[in-house]
Amino acid sequence: MKEITIKTINRPASAIIAGCMRFSEKTPKEVNSFIHTAMEMGINFFDHADIYGNGKCEELFGEAMKGDSSLKREDMIIQSKCGVRLGLDYDLTKAHILDSVDNILKRLQTDYLDTLLLHRPDPLFEPEEIAEAFDILEQSGKVRSFGVSNFKPMQIELLKKSVKQELVINQLQFSLPVSNMIAGSMEMNMESAGSVDHDGNVLDYCRLKDMTIQAWSPFQMPAWRGVFLGNEEYSDLNKEIDVLAAKYDTTPTAIAAAWILRHPADIQIVAGTTSVERLKEIVSACDFVITHEEWYKLYLAAGHLLP
Repeated sequence: MKEITIKTINRPASAIIAGCMRFSEKTPKEVNSFIHTAMEMGINFFDHADIYGNGKCEELFGEAMKGDSSLKREDMIIQSKCGVRLGLDYDLTKAHILDSVDNILKRLQTDYLDTLLLHRPDPLFEPEEIAEAFDILEQSGKVRSFGVSNFKPMQIELLKKSVKQELVINQLQFSLPVSNMIAGSMEMNMESAGSVDHDGNVLDYCRLKDMTIQAWSPFQMPAWRGVFLGNEEYSDLNKEIDVLAAKYDTTPTAIAAAWILRHPADIQIVAGTTSVERLKEIVSACDFVITHEEWYKLYLAAGHLLP
């Protein structure tokens, strides 16, 4: 398993993250088995959010860990997110953050989170309020590291106006077709669709600030139209993926994941699957490295331009 270093986290993190958003339909026994399997593959990073299954995913994870002495909390990096109130709004007030973390810890049956991410930027957020919440959480030992999800660079800078803790993670949508944070820079000063700056150069910003990017929906097409693997809409891309899958004696899923891992930013992949076989495919992307030329072939086959 490829490992990466994340600032303020005191041990190496697996490049593949076990995303826990689909646990709500599982039993504690099934979740326990999945956790064991993931860790046997070298995955030590588990990603949650308080809205996943309306809290049930965290609850099942906590139940799955309960009483299993072979699963040691110190061997895991457990992350959760808060700030989205389902069907209501985004809420990054001090009271909501503190209440959310208390409930997250209760559901997970743990004393602390390794990382807490602010799930979505709240247009009404006050940096001073968030700073107060982070100070309380850090001083109480409830949260050890902090980050954001889906934040643009200037939103992060606004947070840093008051927040003293380092923001070490930004979780962002990223896949071969959904590569705006690469295309925007590649096609800058052009009139092509990819030249539109959707994110404020967030990729370069995160690299400059030593923030780890975590790629969510790594196999998704734009506008939530489904998975691009095997989809006729991306026939050219799938042909190129199949060629490389044959060369490396692996699967299309592994090639799509390897394309993300090839980037020098040390991007983590959030694997949201509960299928052990599919997880194995994603993890196998750590066993080989595609070439510089192959990375570009896949990028262009996905429909992006090279000015």
